[in-house]
Amino acid sequence: MYKIKNIDPDSDARTGEIKTSHGTVKTPFFMPVATKLTVKHVSPMEITEMGAQAVIMNAYVSYLRPGLDIIKKVGGAHNLMNFQGCIFSDSGGFQMLSKAFLQEINDKGVKFADPFSGNKHFVKPEDAIKIEREIGSDIAMCLDHVADIKSNREDAAEATRRTHLWAERCKRYHDDHENKTIYGKKQLIFGIAQGGLFKDLREESAKFIDKLDFDGVALGGLCIGETKSEMLTAAKWQMPYFSKEKPRYLMGVGSPEDIIDMVSIGIDCFDSIYPTQNARHCHVFTRKGTIKLDKSTFKEDLSPLDPECDCYVCKNFSRAYLHHLSRSFEWTHHRYLSYHNIYFLIKFMERLRAAIDKGEFAEFKKDFNANYRRKGQKK
Repeated sequence: MYKIKNIDPDSDARTGEIKTSHGTVKTPFFMPVATKLTVKHVSPMEITEMGAQAVIMNAYVSYLRPGLDIIKKVGGAHNLMNFQGCIFSDSGGFQMLSKAFLQEINDKGVKFADPFSGNKHFVKPEDAIKIEREIGSDIAMCLDHVADIKSNREDAAEATRRTHLWAERCKRYHDDHENKTIYGKKQLIFGIAQGGLFKDLREESAKFIDKLDFDGVALGGLCIGETKSEMLTAAKWQMPYFSKEKPRYLMGVGSPEDIIDMVSIGIDCFDSIYPTQNARHCHVFTRKGTIKLDKSTFKEDLSPLDPECDCYVCKNFSRAYLHHLSRSFEWTHHRYLSYHNIYFLIKFMERLRAAIDKGEFAEFKKDFNANYRRKGQKK
């Protein structure tokens, strides 16, 4: 289901294709986050028009609302969202970091609170995959124990051990149900490696998850408070132990500068709330770096957000107008800036893939570092 196309001669960057029940996804790629079956401020139709190949939803949150009954009634999450691209489903492991969700955790599973109703739900690894089957996602993520990045070694080791135990159970349940959703569609499953910021745990986890022969592997528990240097180092520890024939997914990363560094070491898949979260704070991506649009310097700037961008927002509105909306507390600016930031990342990944295919990745990265990362660009 995964085919490597080209490998950069000067790094581990590569392009490839993941074959899913809802189309072939070209790697490396970025997918917007649709936790509640929607990307914040951007419609599924617009996501498709931008060229986004995939989104990631949260299976546990969707199990709570809108609930499995309505999802099954319409034939799966794709139909309910009206999005026919690839859908990844996160099991809910990330919610273990939230005090609003986590109640208790042991080897059998995890007890979550329902923040909507106050009810409690005990979710076993098998339950998580069952929910993902009924949702109908193209790629299901295992339930893993996501520990706080500042955990001591003992706690990180315990979370890693439990992640391995649950990975075996997730894989077994998935295999026992013919690797298909309840709609008869082929469903892939990715295992998640953990290990905190400890080299031996990261290596051990990568080896263990890889041996279970998942369709793909993910690096979990990163981009949750560690430094960029720590994140890159932890990822480098694990990469040698993942099969090159499988897609590698770094969960939670969505800044252009982090993406290009991680692509360089062989990461294929990314997701993050980063573009929409930044948009809500008026941080706008451009080819010359990030700008802070609510600053007074843009009050009379009649140029587009990014002169090199051809998105709907850049073709129709000026920085001055969008600055005005942000200072007037008009919620439409969240929508416009979110649209632009997601579009920017989708097109950034297209250019990045083209550079690898043409053997020009080194030049692409050099140009990126000289422009996007140049000093003093943030305003």
